[in-house]
Amino acid sequence: MPLWLLNNKMRWEGASLLRRRRTSVIFLVVLVILLAPYIWPSLYNFGDWVRQTNPWSEQYEVQKDFVSTPDELDCLYGRTRPLADAAEPQTDIEPIPNHVHFIFGLRNPYENPSVGTFDFISYLALRSAIVGMRADNISLHYTYLADPPAPEPNTDPLSNSWIRHLKDDITLVYHSPEEMDALKNQPGAHWQAAHISDVLRLKLLREQGGIYLDIDAFGLRPFTDLLRSPRDIIMGHEGGNRGGLCNAIMVARKNSAFIDRWAAEYNNVDLSQEWNFHSVTLPKQLQLQHPDEICALPPSTFFWPTWTWHHVQWMHEPLTRQQARQWTTEIDRNGGSLFGEQLAYHAWSQMAWDRYLSKLTPEKVRTRDTRFNLLVRRFIQDDVGAVWQ
Repeated sequence: MPLWLLNNKMRWEGASLLRRRRTSVIFLVVLVILLAPYIWPSLYNFGDWVRQTNPWSEQYEVQKDFVSTPDELDCLYGRTRPLADAAEPQTDIEPIPNHVHFIFGLRNPYENPSVGTFDFISYLALRSAIVGMRADNISLHYTYLADPPAPEPNTDPLSNSWIRHLKDDITLVYHSPEEMDALKNQPGAHWQAAHISDVLRLKLLREQGGIYLDIDAFGLRPFTDLLRSPRDIIMGHEGGNRGGLCNAIMVARKNSAFIDRWAAEYNNVDLSQEWNFHSVTLPKQLQLQHPDEICALPPSTFFWPTWTWHHVQWMHEPLTRQQARQWTTEIDRNGGSLFGEQLAYHAWSQMAWDRYLSKLTPEKVRTRDTRFNLLVRRFIQDDVGAVWQ
């Protein structure tokens, strides 16, 4: 073969190979783009699993076993003395009102769809206060509740079907956007809705007293002994290491000195630079400084199982028939709780939403046996949903 022909043939073959490679790369890019919505959640969950369960993760400290202390048990059963130097427990203290406060919808899902609307899980939380806690009053504090979302605040809350199911048993309390902005101690500061909620819940308890529950917290039994506590605020430890006192569930009298101290710490603070210092770490620090003003509960009362990967998985993993029977018996024996010291369960939606909570329906809760479903199944009204097939 002539040299010029051989050179041309090599160039043609090289160009053909380059075109094939380019076509393959384009095909792979297009394939990845098309499959991304299906692959990305799995990759994200895998990355999250590695981050949370690797041998150096802090989660092992949070989920380590613990033993409730005598002081914590005295707090749980209403035996705590009001002051360190008090000779006898006081019996004439006015009880904390059995009034449960929830907060939802401080941001508008019409403008921020990711914040979501008042949904089935939110409904279950309020139903838990009705059925599990037997609350005297239940207030849902809100700015936006409409479903479908509307551009204006306070647009017909009863357009939300879950609110319609609850309306006869709760009181809706509207808070305007201007009122919520006024809670910021730095005018014009960019606070997340969670931080505004942190300040609002302290304001509500300071002015009215009662019980505060996050919208993903479930009251499993009446808080009878806690309401008789001589201390003016009761909070639960978060984690087996007792690294903080979490504000997702609180019980308090109005005009609590501890809440006054706590609320003052929000002055001139840039909350855009933090997540949970003021809501979890700071109250623990204040408790160590002023132990006579607050009653601290064991982790098992409000916040166990905790937020770690394995604990969330344990709550939502499918149970065998034998396991379901065993846990049903245990829950019945404990009056509605997984454990004898448990009064509530915080579902940790930040960790559990994508993996579990967002996928739940009335039918699934009624028919699929998990520890979480067994706990909250009794809160669903008979006329909600059809039995899942």
